[in-house]
Amino acid sequence: MIRKLFPFILCFLVVGCQNNPETQESQAPAMMLETPHTTGELPGKNFNHHAVQTGLLPVKNQQPDSASAVNRSEHAKRTAKERRFVLQDEQNTVDIFSDMAPATVFVTQSQVVRDWRTARAMEVQAGSGSGFIWDKSGHIVTNYHVIDGARSLSVTLYNQKTYPARFVGGEPKKDIAVLKIDAPASELIPVKVPNEGYELAVGQKAIAIGNPFGLDHTLTTGVISAMGRDQPGYGGVTIRDMIQTDASINPGNSGGPLLDSSGRLIGMNTMIYSQSGASAGIGFAVPFMTIKRVVPQVIRTGHVQQIGLGVSILSDNVARQHGVNGVIIRAINEKSPAAKAGLRGLTTNGQGTYIGDIIVGIDNETVSNYDDLYNALDKHQAGDKVNVKIRREGKLLTVPVELFVLPE
Repeated sequence: MIRKLFPFILCFLVVGCQNNPETQESQAPAMMLETPHTTGELPGKNFNHHAVQTGLLPVKNQQPDSASAVNRSEHAKRTAKERRFVLQDEQNTVDIFSDMAPATVFVTQSQVVRDWRTARAMEVQAGSGSGFIWDKSGHIVTNYHVIDGARSLSVTLYNQKTYPARFVGGEPKKDIAVLKIDAPASELIPVKVPNEGYELAVGQKAIAIGNPFGLDHTLTTGVISAMGRDQPGYGGVTIRDMIQTDASINPGNSGGPLLDSSGRLIGMNTMIYSQSGASAGIGFAVPFMTIKRVVPQVIRTGHVQQIGLGVSILSDNVARQHGVNGVIIRAINEKSPAAKAGLRGLTTNGQGTYIGDIIVGIDNETVSNYDDLYNALDKHQAGDKVNVKIRREGKLLTVPVELFVLPE
């Protein structure tokens, strides 16, 4: 009886071992191990295929083809490169510097000084700043205060090649200047400019590249802290709609690009608030829309077209001395829109000089001084009609006037 049951008991034991979870767990690692490579044939013809799959028997060595090896090698290289920078923001910053650092330049100016002991004149470096490449023709954009008063200018590219530069033109009231260098187009990488309709937002990433204290191609990061800031400009009038950023800006950064997370130009680093002269986390940049409007005009004509009414005015000091809050019209250009609209300037007779019209507003903007008048008109183009609010003989009047390009 025992002999008859023995085959069934043996079968049960074999099946039970195969279905025993503990046995499976002990065998699981063998299934996960890589099959060892051998150089010989499999032993025997009728080998157990299950044993081969579970690693109990060796298999014939299978060398990978060359294409697979290359693919794995390339993947390994990409993976190693990606793992260099764990954070996505970190990788983004590295990529932007790699792409846009070659578009940033080092601007140096020289001036002539005279040695009072020997009366000899010599040319010395008088200042330096940053700039960026505008196009493949070699136009360089920087701050006007970086190059003002220079006898000679030079521009050093990312490849450390230095070229003499000439002044094309600029707009001091916007602190924008354009230079030109004769460099091969292959060495010039222009900055990327946003498309029309691009809008900034407070809190978005801001990256500044420049040459603070002569340390070329230095990168700092931050965010846009605020927009629409009005700051006194180098040209004597307020620069409107400036971008405020906490990206570190130091002496030498002036004229360098302020970029977004896509490496596009959003502004030109211009000034800082600081009691020490070093960065205090409050920097300002001329907005890119102003740069896009001014630079093409300067490249084309050497200057920016000035839009106006066709009047000359008295200084703000004279107005304050007479207790006037507004802009006093001194004279009217006879062929100007202001003359056609009937605006009046000063009149003089034997008893003295009398004030005609005082400009106190343009459309919905209040005008208290020349700064207000300039910025109120600056946003318009030739042919636009504005409502000029004037005070004449104690009465407040509104006169429509068509703007035109002021003669040079």
